[in-house]
Amino acid sequence: MAGTEPQPTLERLDDTDLTLSNIEDDVRGRDVVDRDGEPVGKVEGLFIDREECRVRLLEVSSGGFLGIGKTIQLVPVDAVIAVSVDVVQVEQDREHVARGPGYDPDLARREPPRYFADIYGYYGAAPYWTAGYTPPRFPYR
Repeated sequence: MAGTEPQPTLERLDDTDLTLSNIEDDVRGRDVVDRDGEPVGKVEGLFIDREECRVRLLEVSSGGFLGIGKTIQLVPVDAVIAVSVDVVQVEQDREHVARGPGYDPDLARREPPRYFADIYGYYGAAPYWTAGYTPPRFPYR
């Protein structure tokens, strides 16, 4: 039945009045590496599900100089395989992340279910709002 599935309501954490409950969980500013330890980019921001107060996507930037030519990809937290004090490691290789859907704020506002489902699908993860979804367990420090 149409309209009965929950809809994603993701917001960039920096655009809200919310904060992380544990400062040690804040990965913004950390380098992102792929499964082989190759550099992918840097975590610029976090996208949160306000309803459940959970981080759902990492905003990963790469390339560019002084913001010119920089690309931004959204990576589901489900793709993260390790987090350390300085680094976030994702399970895909850097080429896969680089070819991923770029961040499009207009599309994210106009068509959130399709837009965010495409991102999750690209990384082989089930969207968090679907039945049976289980949040990832992070291998923190």
